[in-house]
Amino acid sequence: MKRLSRSHSVVWMIAAGFLVTGLAATSARAAALKIGVVNYQVLVQSSPQYKAAISALRTEFMPKQKRLQAEAKTLQAKQAKLQRNEATMTQDQVAQAELDLREKVESFRQESGKVSQALTTKRNELFSKVQNSIALTVQHYAKQHGYSLVMVNDSVIYADPAYDLTPAILRILKASPAK
Repeated sequence: MKRLSRSHSVVWMIAAGFLVTGLAATSARAAALKIGVVNYQVLVQSSPQYKAAISALRTEFMPKQKRLQAEAKTLQAKQAKLQRNEATMTQDQVAQAELDLREKVESFRQESGKVSQALTTKRNELFSKVQNSIALTVQHYAKQHGYSLVMVNDSVIYADPAYDLTPAILRILKASPAK
């Protein structure tokens, strides 16, 4: 086997030194790694921000939904009345009543679709704000307490309960005003 020259030996020794130094720095960084886990679903459903969003949706859309339900019952009653009285009505009266009913049903469907679309849009808007609020709170908490990594427990197979930040984050969310 060929013997390394003295300059090659020095180069190898320096390279080995860098490798050992790099490994030591990596293990030091790994030792300083602080990890936390949050139960995102609990944070969302228990936060006052979520509860305020649900309340706002109910306040805005419950009257509209009740009105649509009442209108649906009225249309069903008209349909039943038409079916009961059809035998005693002329063909023109039946045709006119059916046309009137179809127009009202179509109008009802359009209105129902508009309300449903508005509800979906508003719900997405409000829940997006809730999610952003929670994410910012978790990020702020993590930075403030020196966490290197915070993970959502849905994607973690196991986490020691000591790493669970959910109660601490929830206290912060409950302390901040729900908008």
